[in-house]
Amino acid sequence: MLALRVIVIIMLMSSGLWANLVQVGSAHSQTTISGGLEVTEPGDTLLVHSGTYQESGLKIPHQLTLIGRGKPIIDGNLSGEIITITADDVSIEGFVLRGSGLSHLDENAAVRFEESQGGRISKNIFEDNFFAVYISQSENCIIENNIIKGLAETESRSGNGIHLWYCKDITIRGNYISGHRDGIYLEFVEQCVVAQNHSTKNLRYGLHFMFSNHNEYNNNQFDNNGAGVAVMYSRHVDMENNVFADNWGSAAYGLLLKDIYDSRITDNQFTRNTVGLYSEACNRIQVEGNNFANNGWAIKIMANSMDNVFTHNNFLANTFDIATNSRQNFNAFNQNYWNRYRGYDLDKDGIGDVPFRPVKLFSLLTEKNEPALMLMRSIFVEILDLAESYLPILTPATLIDEEPLMRVNQ
Repeated sequence: MLALRVIVIIMLMSSGLWANLVQVGSAHSQTTISGGLEVTEPGDTLLVHSGTYQESGLKIPHQLTLIGRGKPIIDGNLSGEIITITADDVSIEGFVLRGSGLSHLDENAAVRFEESQGGRISKNIFEDNFFAVYISQSENCIIENNIIKGLAETESRSGNGIHLWYCKDITIRGNYISGHRDGIYLEFVEQCVVAQNHSTKNLRYGLHFMFSNHNEYNNNQFDNNGAGVAVMYSRHVDMENNVFADNWGSAAYGLLLKDIYDSRITDNQFTRNTVGLYSEACNRIQVEGNNFANNGWAIKIMANSMDNVFTHNNFLANTFDIATNSRQNFNAFNQNYWNRYRGYDLDKDGIGDVPFRPVKLFSLLTEKNEPALMLMRSIFVEILDLAESYLPILTPATLIDEEPLMRVNQ
């Protein structure tokens, strides 16, 4: 599609129907991108031919379409920000951008949009940048189909792959992000859609929300990150059909929720995480139709989480299904499938006739004393859990699924 677009532009230019195209390359009058930018006018197209351009500090103050032909490389030589956009309707497509400079004072990015509208970053490759894409105080921007790879070794010396601050109506779609502090970071962002991205091998989170309301993320894959995804201090967040996988570590989660309200978690896959879903001080969340499989803890829900509903989820081969830190329960568990359920269904309606208690006494003991995990497979633990299931004394008596499903929910 990009090659066809370039051919169309050149044909229009040669026919005289397109008068505002500036070309940059060794065979053209403009041999540097900075020189090409200086002669562009609002609404022009800057076509950059293949080659390596050792440039940084590039400014785009007016509407412009910036197209790379043959994947030209813009190398910032680790010396500051590469491209800064302060205009509306700027598009950047088809480049390799590498080497925005590390700084503890400035959040240098390969591409930054500042107070812009209608921006678009598409089909680029970002390599070894401090921040790759930084969008600040901007609206109606699209970041799609980019490959973003960092070389982060420590959190203090790395930035985020895609960073949004005080933004609205942003679409982040179809990107591959790895090797940064956070793959995608949102702070004070509203009406953002994060879809079909693969965020992997980032030091901290694959996706990180802070103070961001009325957003959604769906059909993404978050795997092998330091701690999966974190959603904090936000309301009305829809989380649907994502994969949270292989996030292992002493403080690793598939999905970490803190101070979240009025949100939905539906049809997701939580697989092979230390903790699949962790909830602290979260209220009125609908958790429905998710698969929790082969996690250490499928769900850890703290006592200060209230009025949450867990229904039609599947719990399969987790070490612990549910863990909590209190004997009180203010949440509802109903019609979930538990592979540990040993009840019966005499009326054959697909719902167990005997309620199921998903919190095991041993999970409560390990929550208070982690070294107790060494006793995990002992007969002593099995006897404790069996006795507690018949006469709950220490586990929350009201945390119970009254209608456990007999078959996996499809």
